[in-house]
Amino acid sequence: MENEVMAGMISWLPIIFMLVIFYFMLYRPQKQARQEREKMLANLRVGMEIVTVGGIYGAITALDDEIIKLKIAEGVEIKISRQAVNMVPQKTKDAE
Repeated sequence: MENEVMAGMISWLPIIFMLVIFYFMLYRPQKQARQEREKMLANLRVGMEIVTVGGIYGAITALDDEIIKLKIAEGVEIKISRQAVNMVPQKTKDAE
């Protein structure tokens, strides 16, 4: 009887091992990246330069919870979703 229980437990080891690998290789890095992005979006301020998902560079002139006004050229402003912000260039991060 005891051998059957041990055999049953041993048969579950590969599945448990796979779950641990998935956690450390997939779930955990995605969670960290999501937290980093949420932090970046929460720290946006007027005057910061950003890059949109579409590759447009510009400076923030106004922002609220959902919409950002972005100055992309002299006299040209566009409205974008806050979620459309891809990154803050490194030079802007260093200036803070």
